Amino acid sequence: MPIWRMLRGLPSWALPLTLGVVVLLLPLAGLGFTATRQIQLVCILALLVSGLNLSLGYAGQLALGQAAMYAAGAYTAGVLSVAGYTDILVQLVAAGVVALAVGLLTGVPGLRLGSWSLAMTSFFLVLLVPDVIAILGDVTGGRNGLSGIAGATLFGAPLGPDAFYTVVVVVAIGWFAVLRNIVVSRHGVAFRVLKQSPVLASSVGISVFRMKLLGYAIGAFPAGLAGALFANLDLYISPEAFGFTLATTVLAASILGGSTSVYGAAVGAAIMQLGPNQSTEFQQYALVFHGAFLVLGGVLLSGGLAKLFRGLVARLDRAAGLTGPPPTDPGAREVDLPALRGATLAASGVSKSFGGNQALREVTLRAEPGRVTALIGPNGSGKTTLLNMICGFYRTDAGRIGVGDTEVQRLAPHRVARVGVARTFQTPSLPAGVSVLEAVASGRYLRQRASMLAAVLRTPGFRRVRDADRAEAERVLDLVGMAHLRDAEAVSLPLGMRRLLEVARALVAEPRVLLLDEAASGMDEDEVDRLAALIRRIRDAGGTVVLVEHNFRLVLDLADDIVVLAHGQVIAHGPPSVIERDPRVVREYLGIRDADEARSTELTGERA
Repeated sequence: MPIWRMLRGLPSWALPLTLGVVVLLLPLAGLGFTATRQIQLVCILALLVSGLNLSLGYAGQLALGQAAMYAAGAYTAGVLSVAGYTDILVQLVAAGVVALAVGLLTGVPGLRLGSWSLAMTSFFLVLLVPDVIAILGDVTGGRNGLSGIAGATLFGAPLGPDAFYTVVVVVAIGWFAVLRNIVVSRHGVAFRVLKQSPVLASSVGISVFRMKLLGYAIGAFPAGLAGALFANLDLYISPEAFGFTLATTVLAASILGGSTSVYGAAVGAAIMQLGPNQSTEFQQYALVFHGAFLVLGGVLLSGGLAKLFRGLVARLDRAAGLTGPPPTDPGAREVDLPALRGATLAASGVSKSFGGNQALREVTLRAEPGRVTALIGPNGSGKTTLLNMICGFYRTDAGRIGVGDTEVQRLAPHRVARVGVARTFQTPSLPAGVSVLEAVASGRYLRQRASMLAAVLRTPGFRRVRDADRAEAERVLDLVGMAHLRDAEAVSLPLGMRRLLEVARALVAEPRVLLLDEAASGMDEDEVDRLAALIRRIRDAGGTVVLVEHNFRLVLDLADDIVVLAHGQVIAHGPPSVIERDPRVVREYLGIRDADEARSTELTGERA
């Protein structure tokens, strides 16, 4: 299929841009007023849906406030027009800024309290729109609506129907280009990391609250643009246009088109605008039908039409011979590992209780650069609790935790990560929809900065950071023997490979302290050997490694020092040769009664 091969060789944005240009030129083909009006309404609704896709689909923040921000943008443009400011560019900028401000004001309290609080805050905001408009009736026209809006101008020249159509389509195309640049950048991956787990986001240095607010606020901006365009379309706006029905329409369009798709917003908007909304009977039962769309779309069409389209493209790729056999595993290559600036991790007198349960009691641990310090103990002994306290996810009741010269026991998790602490998790946490290369590169989010504006404009500075992220991620993938999987979806890997991927993500951040929480669990023998070799190289490069592990054989082979926890207390501390013969360790950790049996157990590689 040479045509399909040629199409697949085009940039990902080529087809959407071509379709946008075709839509832009439709009036030249003699398209009538009714059809052009419907296309403008599709573009306006698509702007609304795209904002929801960014905040919900990518950042994972359930917010229903697009209708309120849409109203803010519409009334801002309308009031400006009545006051004599008819230039469409002025109105678009003002409407976008006002919607952004509304997003910030409503987002801050909701995000502080939690995701469901944000959903409820935005829901009530939509319900309050008619009342707010009525209270400001002297300016907004109240419940009778705002009339007297003058026709839009551009640099003083009046915009006729065809010219205004061009403005609407150009604004929509421009915003989708902005959204696409954000989503495919490191910030887009950061949004997906946040959606997967706030804990994971914090561990790579992302400020969870700031990133949530950024996603919600940016999602408000296109709603403001849509409002300004809507106000100039009919030159009249009323409160009924911004009610709960509109909020459910936007949500239904997002689900149908695909909330984790840039262009799915346009597809969902076209379905909702050109389909059921054309029926007068439908309007009477809109909420019922929207509810059915949400249920059916969420259950039967998971991922929306965008996911079905991606599946179709994958099948066509296979039919065209563009998808070859799975890449073979070349194994880990001898890649240079630069010297690591390891720092001393010192925890002294650390205690933590949860209600009446004393999880840790005066625990002391010291890990030095160039050494592997193992932290072992039976399940429930407090190992992961201690790691969470080092990372800032829990606050200490007593004691001190220091990384180098910095005390971290009172720092927020993302600030601890910026001090130089990186970790893996007992259950690998990888965001959906990102490649192996992107998942590893996400660990560098705190290493170099590139602003959201730089990502949108694709500035030289942004390109340098992007290229550095990719180069470093590829180097670390070579180091762990996963370079052949760079383009695979991260969550599709088997458990053992996902654990190696997490180690790679932690290592790419050039950590001063590396915390490995049961990194060998679920690995086969070859993967365990690969992990062991990697840990030795990290140690030899000067890294500080804290290893929490149940594989006693692996611990004895790798550790320079071993700290043993039981019932939240340190019961032993010393080199492997001492720990493996400690009677209490044998009894508490291995669950056996004598040293001979312990040595037999370790030789067979059994786990506690």
